[in-house]
Amino acid sequence: MAKPSEKLAESLEELHALQMRGKVAIKSGDLGRTHRERLIKNGFLQEVMKGWYIPIRPDDKAGESTAWYASFWNFCAAYLEERFGQKWCLSPEQSLFLHIGKTTVPAQLLVRAPEAHNNTIGFPHKTSLLEVKAAIPEKSGLVTVEGLNLFSLPAALLACSPNFYTQYPTDARVALSGVRDASEVLELLLEGGKSVVAGRLAGAFRNIGRGRLADEILKGMKAADYDVRESDPFAAQSPILFSNRPESPYVNRMRLMWQEMRAPIVSRFPKAPKLPKKPEAYLKRVDEVFVSDAYNSLSIEGYRVSRELIERVRDGAWNPDLNEEDKSHRDALAAKGYWQAFQSVKQSVERVLKGENAGDVADDTHNDWYRELFSPSVTAGLLKPSDLAGYRNNPVYIRKSKHVPPNVDAVRDMMPAFFDLLREEPNPAVRAILGHFVFVYIHPYMDGNGRMGRFLMNVMLASGGYPWMVVPVERRNDYMKALEKASVGQDIESFADFLASLIEQ
Repeated sequence: MAKPSEKLAESLEELHALQMRGKVAIKSGDLGRTHRERLIKNGFLQEVMKGWYIPIRPDDKAGESTAWYASFWNFCAAYLEERFGQKWCLSPEQSLFLHIGKTTVPAQLLVRAPEAHNNTIGFPHKTSLLEVKAAIPEKSGLVTVEGLNLFSLPAALLACSPNFYTQYPTDARVALSGVRDASEVLELLLEGGKSVVAGRLAGAFRNIGRGRLADEILKGMKAADYDVRESDPFAAQSPILFSNRPESPYVNRMRLMWQEMRAPIVSRFPKAPKLPKKPEAYLKRVDEVFVSDAYNSLSIEGYRVSRELIERVRDGAWNPDLNEEDKSHRDALAAKGYWQAFQSVKQSVERVLKGENAGDVADDTHNDWYRELFSPSVTAGLLKPSDLAGYRNNPVYIRKSKHVPPNVDAVRDMMPAFFDLLREEPNPAVRAILGHFVFVYIHPYMDGNGRMGRFLMNVMLASGGYPWMVVPVERRNDYMKALEKASVGQDIESFADFLASLIEQ
């Protein structure tokens, strides 16, 4: 008779076979009842709705949202294909979000399908899908991206609500910047005789600095005998002007966010002191704060470290060659890496205190901090040397967050532009707060992004003469909630207020 462990192994093999075929949304019929019930009981499968499941990790806590947020888009694509075949698409507004790389999990996903029943389907963690009985574009106006049927970018711009421009101005501007030539939208405008939409698009393009494209739309419509009145759908002028040559939507979005978030930060953060006349005294205070900083920063990331362990690492009493427990202990390795990275960051701070541009210094040295952070784990054999090669080559998800970090190609577009923004930013408070926020928004590494973001913040704080800031683990929930509001809702005010309260202490 097979042992329980052998039976579970058989069920896991069935699940593994489905995953190797790319299955994320698993139907009841994909697994036999016995296998399905066994996997649910042992925490390897979670029910999303009746008859539909997703794989999860057995060590996830009850109510953990990460597996669902990571599976959301693939699950919806599979479910909608099963439900409607290919006769469905996401709403124009949601299509625009995905075209510009905004993959934040929505509270409600709006789907159009001619055979829909106008139903709302409840999903885990207060998310849902609303299927609306409505026509979808012709084949030329549809595109499929990672299994999701979307309005093409030009078709979505024509079909989206006028309110989209005032409710989501950043997203609208980034979407407009992705249009390469007037012909992409003009053909659709002329086919449908959409003179009102043409006037709105012309005004929108002019708002972002693409006047030539706006003029082409107006001339094209006029040549076809349409009377078009240009109107700007935005509530305010664009904070930046876009090139006539399309750039990465991820980079454009980041630049817009940066400009829009500056003013709330400047109004909330204490005025910067000047650079200290005695850098040695500043660096001595940085040394003094190390134990507190390491304890809190590592604890925020879930490591169980004591101040005694950190002191032992700092004093050189941690020796993996002599102490087998130290060698295999994840927390001790993290503490050792933090000590090494802290020394490298302190060298960067010293360069900034001597007057070097903080953005240049961070660009030059941030990969050094990362290598020091994880080199003990490589020495211990827990990571491969290639894991220290640089930015990530795979998708990454943030625990409990609806924000899905940009894809691998976007990371490589965004990071050079990110350091340009730091380099050019005149206000040290903005450099510090947006340096931290945008870094973790991009999430360029597979691990360590929170620690790296706080290191970066403190280098930028030093550029304004602010003291080294320790984020206390006791306020972890406030800290993570503020970051989530900034990432998902582009509300930087809570994060600025949170960090300002720490500076004032």
